[in-house]
Amino acid sequence: MDRDTVEPQVDTVPGERAKRWVEHHHRFAAPSTYVYEFVWDTQADAIGPFCTDVDGNVLMDFTSHVAAAPLGYNNPAVRDRLAEFDVVDPLKIAGQDFYVSGGSTPEDTEFPGPTQLMERLVDLTSEYDMDRVFLSNSGAEAVENAIKICYARGGHRAFTFDGAFHGRTLGALSLNRSKAVHRTGYPEVPGVVALPYPSTDEAYETKWRTDGPGGNVLADKLDPERGVIDPDEVAFVILEPLQGEGGYRVPHPEFARDLEAARERFDLKVIADEIQSGLGRTGEMWGVDHLDLTPDVITSAKGLRVGATISRSDVFPEETGRLSSTWGAGDVIASLQGVLTIDAIREQNLLANVRERGEQFRAILEESDAEGMIDVRGRGLMLAVEFDTKARREAVVKAAMERGLLTLGCGHKTLRLLPPLDVTEREIDLGAGLFLDAVEDVAEEMTTTV
Repeated sequence: MDRDTVEPQVDTVPGERAKRWVEHHHRFAAPSTYVYEFVWDTQADAIGPFCTDVDGNVLMDFTSHVAAAPLGYNNPAVRDRLAEFDVVDPLKIAGQDFYVSGGSTPEDTEFPGPTQLMERLVDLTSEYDMDRVFLSNSGAEAVENAIKICYARGGHRAFTFDGAFHGRTLGALSLNRSKAVHRTGYPEVPGVVALPYPSTDEAYETKWRTDGPGGNVLADKLDPERGVIDPDEVAFVILEPLQGEGGYRVPHPEFARDLEAARERFDLKVIADEIQSGLGRTGEMWGVDHLDLTPDVITSAKGLRVGATISRSDVFPEETGRLSSTWGAGDVIASLQGVLTIDAIREQNLLANVRERGEQFRAILEESDAEGMIDVRGRGLMLAVEFDTKARREAVVKAAMERGLLTLGCGHKTLRLLPPLDVTEREIDLGAGLFLDAVEDVAEEMTTTV
């Protein structure tokens, strides 16, 4: 498969083999998050955003596995190094302080692992004075450990935001405010207060600004004279620097500055949940880099290939045993992938590519004036299109797949677009064309139906 020339080629999706795989899968799988019946053939050709399904259809993947495959399929910077690694057993070792070496010295190892991944993460967060990392298996675990270390510093209350999604462990679920199905019927950590997440001028003025002494709803709740919450009881404030599941909402800049002022005034701990927005997806290494806000903890996963809770020595508990996990930091291959991904982003100047290709993609979408599209938003290659109805969004996801483009929904009626970080100008033009053709197909179908 030649990345410079390949284009999607679709006969029927899902094809007969895909239907058989899906039917067999659901004989054993518990109900989960159903998206569509695309079955990737891991042994067939795939490169960049292009992949092949079990029926031989070639598709463009603009989901990047919900940002968990940041360099797309079979990127040489990762695959070539993995091919040199002699697979061993076990590939998972037991815990953060069960050490593993890729040979030679820790400063110059041929196959970097958990130690080198933590070293790179400290370097990537040095502007926030972060110097310690706890690795784990997933984004939910990264968030769970973030809230644990903040609770350990004192306080039993926490602030989250409307539209938030932070994971599916019980602690993380207690912070979710995107869809009721995530939390309904489950016990919750008490003391969590939800605040507005303003993303527009109107939302900022009407849902965040107040006439109280602090000037915004957070400061007013904590005000020493008129507030209803003692700041000393607050363990943390957690937010996504760009909301994911909640609809790809970009925070209002003044909202971020207000949070920073409250952080300084009330000595609040701020957790930046970078599970989806981090590692270059927005055009900066971290989504919070776009904001006038200082995080005390950053959580990472997805594109990192492992979970990571990153913070300062004064935030992490000093006692051994407060944090632990049998397989935390123990996936040798995943840690190697994480290191290689970070190195590729830096060495190939992919942050600049993300910004350029994101501007290209956004301009095409905004200039299209396609029927039913009411908003285009996001940062870098974390883009979204909001439609007038959920039904239209669902129909566009289906129509795009039938044309050979994989996309994902989020929020109530929004569709997200997540090309790989090294996507090319040609691939953006090709993917945007497929997407807009799908939007037009749906518009014509709806007109005919009516």
